[in-house]
Amino acid sequence: MINNQVRSDIDRLWLDFATGGISNPLIIIEQISFLIFARLLDMEEAHHEQNTLRSGESPHLFFQVDQQTLRWKNWSRMSDGEAMLKFVRDKVFPYLRILGGKKFTFSEYMKSISLQISKASLLILVVKEIEKLPLGNSETQGDLYEYLLSKLTTAGIHGQFRTPRHIINLMVGLVDPKPFETIGDPACGTASFLVAIMKYLRKPSSIPGCAETLKGGSKSNSANQLEDDYEHIQHGMFHGFDFDATMLRLAAMNLMLHGVKNPDLHYMDTLSKVFPEKFPTIADGEKGGLDIILSNPPFKGTLAEDVHPSLLKIVQTRKSELLFIVLVLRMLKSCGRSAIIVPDGVLFGSSKAHLAVREYLLDYNQLEGVISLPSGIFRSFAGLSTAILVFTKGGRTQDVFFYDAQADELPHEEKCLENIDNDLSDVLIQYRRWRNDENDFSDRTAKAFKVSAADIRANNFELSINRYKEIRHQEVQFEEPKVILARMQMLEIEIQRDMAELEVMLR
Repeated sequence: MINNQVRSDIDRLWLDFATGGISNPLIIIEQISFLIFARLLDMEEAHHEQNTLRSGESPHLFFQVDQQTLRWKNWSRMSDGEAMLKFVRDKVFPYLRILGGKKFTFSEYMKSISLQISKASLLILVVKEIEKLPLGNSETQGDLYEYLLSKLTTAGIHGQFRTPRHIINLMVGLVDPKPFETIGDPACGTASFLVAIMKYLRKPSSIPGCAETLKGGSKSNSANQLEDDYEHIQHGMFHGFDFDATMLRLAAMNLMLHGVKNPDLHYMDTLSKVFPEKFPTIADGEKGGLDIILSNPPFKGTLAEDVHPSLLKIVQTRKSELLFIVLVLRMLKSCGRSAIIVPDGVLFGSSKAHLAVREYLLDYNQLEGVISLPSGIFRSFAGLSTAILVFTKGGRTQDVFFYDAQADELPHEEKCLENIDNDLSDVLIQYRRWRNDENDFSDRTAKAFKVSAADIRANNFELSINRYKEIRHQEVQFEEPKVILARMQMLEIEIQRDMAELEVMLR
């Protein structure tokens, strides 16, 4: 976790932009990201130079002999602000645009970048603040960038891109990823789910039940697990898609600062006809597919004519929240698993499309869990109720785990920043107990209970928790009206007596 000083430095950096005339949070974070990338390149170059002193290899990795002036350590110390602004705009940024895929996937998303800072004084302030950030510490650089991304929400706009961290961590725990699996998000945004998986794999001992048997039957701790699957984690594990280039740049930076330098990220509308044509082994589980998909796809979107026909064969609709469920199932391998966030309308909508999606989930796949989230989780959709669907591709549903999460007492900003126990902390515990048959979960008055697939089918495939949750009414005993009236009369007598005594005292 970052300390208060680092948070204060980031807050000051943000304020510098705001007072310097740049108030759009996305532009601010983009500009900071580009400059952080420039500094990271210089740090990587310095590290490479040290490692090649003894080997005799070329000390140049990103900056050749005639490009040394482009390094952060050189231009960031310019005393003339106007000269620095001109140099960064006309020399440094063009170099970052053409850097190509040298070690950092992030560079692929730098092709269209430009310096939005037009004031020399602002650039000097920003460079000084970035210089103070502890980017050399791998333990904190990811956390500081997450804190920076949280500004998307606290700024009051673009909050739809932020899923509260404790919700993300819950969903990661529900699918329990392994370091040798392939994982994706078809609407990745800033890659919060993918980053959370990387953090989960690094600290499995902190999550109950995460110690697993590896391939070949051997057991290993988290460090050995990550070492054994290092190449896979760096080059083949993480797959993300988004149709917002800005989000992809932030996603790539986010993953890079969390130790994943070559994630597979692409600018793509995953619901479109082009997706399975360009990425057949990811878009089609029959040709490859993914082991795990975690996502918080767009809500309440209505698409045009570009939807892939394979999705429309299962559900005739243009509603994005329904199409994404079918898309996720299509992208998963057989027995692949997923946890995604959906609006409550998906659970009880009565249209043919809603019914078709729920029937497809139950009868041709294994719907594992429906977790009803408290309203107000997502700041940008005030009052919208949501749920987490947990499912496995293939098979047929027998029983479904339901959990009614009613309380979520933390402010939204805190949820994005801290891992704090709240009412949702019990969900993962109960889900694992249900998976391990440690409880029959037959009591539907409890927060956690199970419902048979047959019961759900009999209720028109409805998945709303209110359809199945039972409320235990307790008989309340009230006093007879005559007794209550007598007590009131006695109180009146006492009041009159007290008033009479006060009147005597005032004479």
